[in-house]
Amino acid sequence: MLSYTFTLLTLIASTSAFNVWPRQSNSCPSVWTDVSKELQGAFAGCGRDAHGAIRAPFHDCINNGCDGSLVLTDECSRPENAGLSGICTKLKDWSTKYSVSAADMIQFAAATAIAVCPLGPKVRALVGRKDSSNAAPVGLVPSSRDAVDKILAAFSAKGFSSDDVVALMGTHSVAVQVNDDPSQAGKSLDSTPSKYDTTFYKETKDGTAPYSLQSDKLLSNDTQTASTWSKFGDSQDAWAAKFTDAWNRFAVIGNDVGSLADCSSLIQSGSANKRSAMSMPMGARAYARYHS
Repeated sequence: MLSYTFTLLTLIASTSAFNVWPRQSNSCPSVWTDVSKELQGAFAGCGRDAHGAIRAPFHDCINNGCDGSLVLTDECSRPENAGLSGICTKLKDWSTKYSVSAADMIQFAAATAIAVCPLGPKVRALVGRKDSSNAAPVGLVPSSRDAVDKILAAFSAKGFSSDDVVALMGTHSVAVQVNDDPSQAGKSLDSTPSKYDTTFYKETKDGTAPYSLQSDKLLSNDTQTASTWSKFGDSQDAWAAKFTDAWNRFAVIGNDVGSLADCSSLIQSGSANKRSAMSMPMGARAYARYHS
């Protein structure tokens, strides 16, 4: 029995997802119940605000970490963050209204939006991040015009593998481009922009998507990423498992996870999310089973 327990704990500790579980003593502040209710209404239908909320964390976290500077400084008005001004304003207003950090609001809103969109997996919703009023340097956000090596290097600097990057690109399943090519503004990146499925991977790969970013087309065919890209296109479960793991780690970049509180119970999950919960890495599932 002792041997089994040691093996289980070793397995859990070796899983990357284990690092995004807060201490059990950190309970979710009650204010987030009210936040959750408002955001679920705001993102119903998986429309423009939901899409923007899902995109915002990438632009906040990839540079100086998840610190809210995207909405607290001039970052949101920069060309590299084009198209986010509307949701940035709302995220800042919500954080002010409920007296919570902007950094937390960005992540909680994204977790809510992902779950609201049909087939969206349930990701962790941790709170307790510290805000920063220091703007990140210009040019750190990967561009849709960047080469694959440059994109992978930006994520690798934060501890993410090429498979993680491909999984995170799945957010484009519910994306509509506006600024990449203004002449084709309003075109979605797959034929099901209100559904969090893996059609995006298939249609990008075979060139049948209504619109594809250059970076996505390159990632779908590059030798470093093409195999994983195709695998996710063939399996919603395989994608959901990797996406959940990668997102949970991405959402806490630059933060002490042990100091955060877990508000994941407030993220409403549909029937599709039961499947994604089962497709979490084994270590995370085991931890949840014995610590819920």
